[in-house]
Amino acid sequence: MVRRWHGGPRRSLRRWRRQKKDASEPSDHALGRSHGGFSTKIHLLCDDQGHPLACHLTGGQTHEAAALVELLVHADETVVDEHGRRVAWPRKLAGDKGYRAAWIDELLLKLGITPVIPSKKDESPKARRQRGLPFDRNAYRQRNVIERLVGRLKECRRILTRFEKTARNYHAMLTLAFIRYYLMLGAKAF
Repeated sequence: MVRRWHGGPRRSLRRWRRQKKDASEPSDHALGRSHGGFSTKIHLLCDDQGHPLACHLTGGQTHEAAALVELLVHADETVVDEHGRRVAWPRKLAGDKGYRAAWIDELLLKLGITPVIPSKKDESPKARRQRGLPFDRNAYRQRNVIERLVGRLKECRRILTRFEKTARNYHAMLTLAFIRYYLMLGAKAF
């Protein structure tokens, strides 16, 4: 026999269950479909020694260039001393061909940063000449520094496999990985 409750007014589930709203949390939790599957892209900014300065998370389907402005804004806000003055600011920014766009060159030059981004294969020779920026191959070869930083981050299993549901918690794990890196760097100095 199945009993049914008929008494009392119907109560809304919203009243009983709390809705957590976080303004800093993206609606997609920085998860998205890409060629590699369901993933998150970590956009990193580091100095010439491979020390992480800033990071930004997006879904896997998001283009790299879409996060560049957010990454630079985040670096401008966080890489400061106790008086609010900038501690580090890039003189050159090396990126792969995904960052090749005229608006990125203009933005970086306006900020006082020299772009070190190769031309795309499908770009015409006329467009390459009109760009007006010489390509610095030696500076571009130093881009492996960021690849080594990504390799060090992948040593942390939580970063590699993303156990966290929310982007906020995953960003916190990235921050802990950065802190661990800086602590190990300081221990080597002694």
